[in-house]
Amino acid sequence: MARILIEFGRRLRAARKAKGLTQEELAHRARVHINYVGRLERGLENPSLQAIAQLAIALGITPATLVPKGRFTKSDLQR
Repeated sequence: MARILIEFGRRLRAARKAKGLTQEELAHRARVHINYVGRLERGLENPSLQAIAQLAIALGITPATLVPKGRFTKSDLQR
């Protein structure tokens, strides 16, 4: 799995839990499938910009909060 996707998933899970939401509740608010939320949190999906925005809006945070910061190498982006 790509390190950047794993980090995104960790941030998504932390934000969801901080808001006291289940994966199902977040999926409903963001208008995405519950399985997609689970796959994102496990680093198995590469979210689109639109999906990142939808999730951030549903969580009441900025999209930048979910996007990993710092420098990444090519190997960090490979699955």
